[in-house]
Amino acid sequence: MQWPTELPLVAILRGVTPDEVLAHVGAVIEAGFDAVEIPLNSPQWEESIPLILQTFGDRALTGAGTVLKIEQVDRLAEMGSKLVVTPNIQPALIRHAVSLGMFVCPGCATASEAFNALEAGAQALKIFPSSAFGPGYIKALKAVLPGDVPVLAVGGVTPENLAQWIEAGCAGAGLGSDLYRAGQPVARTAQQAAAFVQAYREAVK
Repeated sequence: MQWPTELPLVAILRGVTPDEVLAHVGAVIEAGFDAVEIPLNSPQWEESIPLILQTFGDRALTGAGTVLKIEQVDRLAEMGSKLVVTPNIQPALIRHAVSLGMFVCPGCATASEAFNALEAGAQALKIFPSSAFGPGYIKALKAVLPGDVPVLAVGGVTPENLAQWIEAGCAGAGLGSDLYRAGQPVARTAQQAAAFVQAYREAVK
């Protein structure tokens, strides 16, 4: 197993609206991102995700976060979405999404949850909320996980501390409020995206 894009950083644009989504996604792609997640508690996500797929579908792995229901997986598959990110472990949902050819990165916190997710077919894991556990916890958890499973830190990751998570064994990270907050200017998104890409490149030199 490996992370399916060149840069293992996911831009999480929670709260983005359809009328601004292309500008913000364009900014993160321009900075070097190639994975974008629209959480399903964002307004009118059923409009935003198809817009991204139509405009940037060949340049970014695009999908949804906060996926909680199998019906949502079906809707995403109909759109052509390829990425499913969940906040929890639901083996039936993971198996269903994998059966539809989607890349599934579920959220977990414990070894039991991690192994349940992998048994259901998850191709990556997100440790959430990472800031509550710290890099030391992830390092310890990684010691019992299969070495080839990409682990992303999500929650509290900043350009300043990204290297700590990489050093702990994370392949990369999912980036939420430190990258994008609802209503912020596109210039701010571009600035933060560039800072994260630079921090990642320096961390893996």
